[in-house]
Amino acid sequence: MPKADRCIGIGVIGLGTVGGGVVKLINSHRESYVSGYGIHLEVVRGCALVPEAADACGLPRERFTDNWRELISDQAVDIVVELIGGEHPALEIHEAAIAAGKHIVTANKALLGVHVEHLGTLAAKAGVQIKCEAAAAGGIPVVNALEHALVANRILTIAGILNGTTNYILSRMEREGADYADVLADAQRLGFAEADPTADVGGFDAASKTAILASIGFHTRVTAADVFVEGIERISAEDIAVASELGYAIKLLGIARASEHGVEARVHPAMIPADHQLAAVSGPMNAVYIVGDAVGETMFYGAGAGSFPTASAVVGDILALAEPMSRGEEPLAEIEPYDRVLPILSMHELTNRFYLRLLVEDRAGALAATSEVLARRAISISSIRQLDGDGTGGACTVVLLTHEAREADVAAALDELAQLSCVREVANVIRIEDVDAWTQGTDLA
Repeated sequence: MPKADRCIGIGVIGLGTVGGGVVKLINSHRESYVSGYGIHLEVVRGCALVPEAADACGLPRERFTDNWRELISDQAVDIVVELIGGEHPALEIHEAAIAAGKHIVTANKALLGVHVEHLGTLAAKAGVQIKCEAAAAGGIPVVNALEHALVANRILTIAGILNGTTNYILSRMEREGADYADVLADAQRLGFAEADPTADVGGFDAASKTAILASIGFHTRVTAADVFVEGIERISAEDIAVASELGYAIKLLGIARASEHGVEARVHPAMIPADHQLAAVSGPMNAVYIVGDAVGETMFYGAGAGSFPTASAVVGDILALAEPMSRGEEPLAEIEPYDRVLPILSMHELTNRFYLRLLVEDRAGALAATSEVLARRAISISSIRQLDGDGTGGACTVVLLTHEAREADVAAALDELAQLSCVREVANVIRIEDVDAWTQGTDLA
């Protein structure tokens, strides 16, 4: 049986949904960690705004503080766990913990998506480590896979459903034929969406996670600001119904691809074939699809949020740090942050197929006028369908599917279409993802 030479003290800052889960998980599994791995963990300090948070997770009041600086300065704390989210005071917490020589575990994707270079540099110089499994995909162990299990590969593509709120909304819209606003309101009532859902439905949460995964997978610096972001706010029940008829599902995807030319990093709604693995991911679940040049296609599926799923990833990071510490050794220091090895490719230069939904005048010549605009921009139409209208001069909905076209050309064409007198509204534009391109480069023969 492995023997724990010393107890590793854990200090948890933020005792909410995830932090409370971490305390409960460590307390309930403490003996199995000792007997199975020789690792003795003890939550010696917890920090929150109110002491009732400690009561809720079973942390004794004498171990509670409302001052995070007091927790970091406590000599009994070996590992600082930051679970408050956001940039401030999380940034200051990380800086202070590093200065005190403490290793850090965090689930804070918003912080790392912006400040990972700064914090990684500080940690490397101080000889401590920052671990962030829970920041990328909740309870899914995808960071560990990229850093260890798949390290023999050159990673080609990372594509994932990285936000449970948006996937829950889109899944219900598909299943029930419901409108976006109605499902969002219901999701807020049920607690699947925040009162201010902007970070989720706007794609910003997924963008931070995409940046983290791309940086690790491609060994090059990618920040949240590098990621093109478009949310799901304009997706309608009509879009989802048409996509289904065409054999597609609509998902909010975080997509990162690496080539000799650079890295593309983007978050947006996309139509993917209904028989693709990611299309089957429903409800609040997450999935990350990774393609390596040697292993080919892999997919990691699980809960991307929630108290115990996320706590599982946090405690996994704690155990990884505590394993050498329990034998009297120190974990390796954080590696120096990745430089910008590969350039970030401009979204305007990328190509895709597109779904265009237009509200146009139901009269002769309207379709010809729209087609002429696209033709001038060298955008070829693969199909046109009119969804309603009776030729009486009212408005009708027209869906156009394009062949592969450059993003910049499509953007320019949309501006022109919006100016046509026969076009009442450019209702939506959705990319039709070329999932076959995700596996290009896997043949090593």
